[in-house]
Amino acid sequence: MKALRVVVITGMSGSGKTTSLRALEDIGFFCVDNLPVVLLPEFLEIQSAVSKDVTKVAMVMDLREKSFLESYTKIFEHLNKKGYKIEILFLDAGDDALLHRFSETRRTHPLSLRGSVMDGINSERDKLSPLKQMADKIIDTTSLNVHQLKDTVQRYFLDSSLRRMIIHVTSFGYRFGLPADADMILDVRFLPNPYFVEDLKIYDGHNIKVRRYVLEFEESRMFIQKLFELMEFLIPLYEKEGKARFNIALGCTGGRHRSVVMANELVAYFTNKNFVVSIGHRDINKS
Repeated sequence: MKALRVVVITGMSGSGKTTSLRALEDIGFFCVDNLPVVLLPEFLEIQSAVSKDVTKVAMVMDLREKSFLESYTKIFEHLNKKGYKIEILFLDAGDDALLHRFSETRRTHPLSLRGSVMDGINSERDKLSPLKQMADKIIDTTSLNVHQLKDTVQRYFLDSSLRRMIIHVTSFGYRFGLPADADMILDVRFLPNPYFVEDLKIYDGHNIKVRRYVLEFEESRMFIQKLFELMEFLIPLYEKEGKARFNIALGCTGGRHRSVVMANELVAYFTNKNFVVSIGHRDINKS
């Protein structure tokens, strides 16, 4: 059996389990939402035997599955005996915070179908108390926003050999507006545009011909060199100040060619520097 890191995300409804799952997906976990606990042994056996590239998995398990409370103890013990180490991440929040979140989203608490939301919260807290005591990590999300929760989860589960700052690179098109969450925006519309080359305009920046075209110009190579030098200067200073996440956006006219090529080059640079880095191409399919 190959070494497989297994994280079970559970906790109070409305405490941020979906956000936490996405945070782990961004740092390389294979993620499943609401996996029935009875299927966990079979799921892990398949992952261990078949998928060589998957070394860490995470799944959300909670009271949405009716048999969860009755089954998880026996199943977790069985898996531990087979050599799997189940890490439990338990998310909690204060009653007022949970009430406010349910009020904002207008969702129904899974245990309050015939009573108030507060009744459901109290019942859930009581039922999950034994599981909370088993948890390897408990995160109180009362005062955390979505970005703070993602940072907290990722920093806890990151490989110790990786850099602690998390970087996200986005390509976008100016015609569709600026990314709202970018810490730094770089305009690459000065680069030669493959859109005006008949044989290239139908492809996007992932295509090898488009990449070669964009990078063959001296201004492109100089831009990359100076961009890498800027990152060499800035990132250690941001890390020194304790910045946990850095969002960089690169934009061209339509977000399909030049910005995609340059975003991919920047991600390769950060990967070589051993950062946890993710990428999104916001507008690649819009133009």
